[in-house]
Amino acid sequence: MIPIEDVAEVVDRYLARFPEEHDRLAPLVGALGSGSAITDRANRSGHLTCSALLIDPNDRVLHIRHNLLGIWLRPGGHVEPHDTSLLQAALRELYEEAGIPASVVSPVETTPLDIDVHTIPANPVVGEPEHLHFDLHYAFRVAGSPEITLQTEEVNAYQWIAVSAIVPVALRVKVMSIVLERRRGDR
Repeated sequence: MIPIEDVAEVVDRYLARFPEEHDRLAPLVGALGSGSAITDRANRSGHLTCSALLIDPNDRVLHIRHNLLGIWLRPGGHVEPHDTSLLQAALRELYEEAGIPASVVSPVETTPLDIDVHTIPANPVVGEPEHLHFDLHYAFRVAGSPEITLQTEEVNAYQWIAVSAIVPVALRVKVMSIVLERRRGDR
């Protein structure tokens, strides 16, 4: 289990970089301050998820089509008890959902590129009430075109989406900054 102190440190680093997002992340900051067990998926008020934002050499980002939600997302999912860090949880999800091993990607940095707080609708089939996900998006680069093997129990398709088409716009702007930085380094 990832210690809550480690989560708080990551969130503090993120908010030091993006202080204008403090109000938007108030539910996460409040959960951390209250000692809520946000690393436990059974926490029905809200819990952590981690996503891998994988950027290829053509400045596209990998998206997978989620079976249950029926929407295109970046590979990601719940933090598990055996995860040792939030970054590692994002890498594990990338491997589980798309079959891409950590050995072929490199993290852009160890602080999430984005943190999103969003509501997950109730799922009566599994007895889950509506709850919050605190989703930490870690950015990774891949040098070539990795082989993708989908975990069909959870996802049914994949596509590489141009950075210019990423939603939400706030995330697009952050990914574009990574792309522009790489382009400046290529000169």
